[in-house]
Amino acid sequence: MSAHAPGYGERVRSLAVWAVLFAAYAATLGVDAAGSGNYAGAEPRYLLAAESIVSDWDVDLTDEFRTRAYAPFHHGSLKPQGRVVLGRRLEPQGVGFAALIAPAYAIGGASGVAIFLAAVAALAFVLAARLARRIVPEPWATAAALVVGLSPPVLAHATAVYPELAAGAMLAGAVLCALRVRERPDLGSAVVGATLLALLPWLGPKYLLPAAPVAIALVRWTARRGRRTAALAAAEIMVASLVVYATINDRLYSGLVPSSVAASGEPPTGADSLGDYAGRVPRLAALWLDRDVGLVRWAPVLLLVLFSVWLLWRARSQHLARVVAEHADAEAAAGLSLLVCGAVLLVAAFAAPTLTGDWFPARQLVAAFPVAVGLVAWGLRHAPRTGAVLAALTLGCSVWLVVAFALGDAPGWVHPGVDAPYGPLLGLLPRF
Repeated sequence: MSAHAPGYGERVRSLAVWAVLFAAYAATLGVDAAGSGNYAGAEPRYLLAAESIVSDWDVDLTDEFRTRAYAPFHHGSLKPQGRVVLGRRLEPQGVGFAALIAPAYAIGGASGVAIFLAAVAALAFVLAARLARRIVPEPWATAAALVVGLSPPVLAHATAVYPELAAGAMLAGAVLCALRVRERPDLGSAVVGATLLALLPWLGPKYLLPAAPVAIALVRWTARRGRRTAALAAAEIMVASLVVYATINDRLYSGLVPSSVAASGEPPTGADSLGDYAGRVPRLAALWLDRDVGLVRWAPVLLLVLFSVWLLWRARSQHLARVVAEHADAEAAAGLSLLVCGAVLLVAAFAAPTLTGDWFPARQLVAAFPVAVGLVAWGLRHAPRTGAVLAALTLGCSVWLVVAFALGDAPGWVHPGVDAPYGPLLGLLPRF
């Protein structure tokens, strides 16, 4: 194909973005999660489930716990968190993400899983850049993808054995498919988008809410373009997946979600009443401003997402879409992206049992980062100086962490123990 053929430059640019990000993520493989442990939190449990799928072709972890099959990737003893149901030892993390990483585990063990997830994370931001180009032109789209993709939360979770960035890649891909269907009737895009959305609950029920606006847009735009059969097919794929998901969970875990087998008996969200949920309203501010877990601390460039809310409101109040056709496409992409990001924020604030744990800060929000790239790019274009400062702070924080790890001043991702990126000014941020 000629270098001047349509799409050639975009493919080259996408490959370059993927290569840069994958190299950056792969370079973090030597950083421990906590102390001398490569994996922390629920990571060993996902790996143990993958071990069971590879070795026994089932999700019964009885043998794995008895033989300490987790020893290659977890020091010490790993105690079950779930119950025995119908003779099977099950864990509340579920089987979907373990099944996704099982082929990589079969080939390369825990290290193979980390490399695979790094590749998926890099792909997520390639899709993010393509999504951003539906809102703004270059170089803003690629610049935003690189800055967000190199932010500390993404660097920390790109190789972590958690489903967040795999879910982020699926969300970004589904949004792209929905926007393509909006532009022209396309059965393939409708089916691919529906399939990606259908897979999301298998990674975790918390992704149902962010998937909802994309599912509605996909079916609505497909039907509006005269492809009612395609719209029906897309809807059937998503509904069928939900039915199968609920049925398998009911038979395996005796409940609608895998967390039904949690030995603690506590609700999946950790909240028992409306009062408990109401008490979590301050989390909406904490997720942005908290000194330890907030985005202002670890990825300040995402403040441009808030600026994009005003940009979208201004564009719609001035009816720019009626004057310039391209504005309608950009507004549709920005609006759908905002809905997805808002849904992830709400789930993190009200449904997450805790905002802190054995993981790097902002884990509950990382799934929204790829979709947020287009909004960041929009803000960069309209406020380049402010955006440049926020981008510099974000990348500076990443560099600070990398240097601290190299010098041995930071014990691991879980508790890095550094004052990045504000130094002595960090005390100005509140603790919630």
